[in-house]
Amino acid sequence: MSSIQQNIEQITSQISNAQQKCGRVQESVQLLAVSKTKPNQAILDAALAGQIQFGENYVQEGVDKVSYFSEHHSNLALEWHFIGPIQSNKTRPVAEHFDWVHTVDRAKIAQRLSDQRPSQLPPLQVLIQVNTSGESSKSGIEEHQVFELAALICTLPNLTLRGLMSIPADVPDYASQLHAFKQLAELKQSLSERHPELNLDTLSMGMSGDMEAAIEAGSTMVRIGTAIFGARDYASKA
Repeated sequence: MSSIQQNIEQITSQISNAQQKCGRVQESVQLLAVSKTKPNQAILDAALAGQIQFGENYVQEGVDKVSYFSEHHSNLALEWHFIGPIQSNKTRPVAEHFDWVHTVDRAKIAQRLSDQRPSQLPPLQVLIQVNTSGESSKSGIEEHQVFELAALICTLPNLTLRGLMSIPADVPDYASQLHAFKQLAELKQSLSERHPELNLDTLSMGMSGDMEAAIEAGSTMVRIGTAIFGARDYASKA
């Protein structure tokens, strides 16, 4: 058994235990393997261990990986999520290659993703990124801006709004983590009440250090990278 497979099994067990601890239905939380900076072989090892969903932060690196697996391992039917910030001049490759985008945070990006989505592909599944902590260094819109952006996305033919995403402040104590995640869960509930016609079923929140709090608050997708693939080398991104 590879170390990546062992890591996936361990994290899957942690997710299951967290769900059980807070009374959540088993398998209601999906594992998104964050594979940025990792080689194709590491992704293949994870895929052969049963992992299907992968998250990428860098556009060109992600596009290269999507293309590689589409050409060489199409039988794996991997699902690719873009989870990094998007510049307006990089929307086309994202729209053309990815299945999901977690980081829609302004009207211009949403409009361009819809306009540039190839007609032969299904609508792009998108999440609105919310800056729940108010940190200037974090991407995402303020909570009161969510409703206007959601209303716009609902009018775009090649996007399907699925929910919200956030990266809250890095705090060590469980209570503070839980409070931040509950903010996003409550916001999604308000958005669902305003748009009952939408299937807003996704809350992308929680990483290795705050996964349990995120699951208790209602996360449906946790983003885990280093705990699966090991430490990253960012030298190539400098």
